[in-house]
Amino acid sequence: MVELKMPQKEVIIKVIKNQPSKTHTVLSSLLAVSNEFHYIPKNSIQLIAEYTKKTVNDVWGVASFYTNFRFTPPGKSTLDVCWGPSCHLMGAQKLLKDVHKLLGINKEGETDDGKITLRYSTCLGACAHAPVCAIDHKLFGKTSINEIKDRINDI
Repeated sequence: MVELKMPQKEVIIKVIKNQPSKTHTVLSSLLAVSNEFHYIPKNSIQLIAEYTKKTVNDVWGVASFYTNFRFTPPGKSTLDVCWGPSCHLMGAQKLLKDVHKLLGINKEGETDDGKITLRYSTCLGACAHAPVCAIDHKLFGKTSINEIKDRINDI
């Protein structure tokens, strides 16, 4: 991953041009940029439009359609809180409220210091251990806000 605040035009162009597939589409270009930076930098939209000979609106149309694309840099670590049916029944909603308070944010997104990205998950696949959370894809179940505090303190 390239560590830049706002990716330079030359780096983005290199990423777009060096895609492994023979055919370079708007979607493949967005995926290439997202894989490199873990988000879609705003200045890459225009570059993708120029490279694929599409309009900026065409590129935004594709980028905004897919919910997995993000347009802001992620935090250094990611906290996923499951709120699927099993986790919901086992207290995930209260846990989410406590997590919001702990992180000082009131929705999905990054903490002010950029250390943690909070995401809601519809299922983390460990329903028997509800409520389930994950930090950087490492699952832990039957969790409490105190356990989350302890794990976040390590970050």
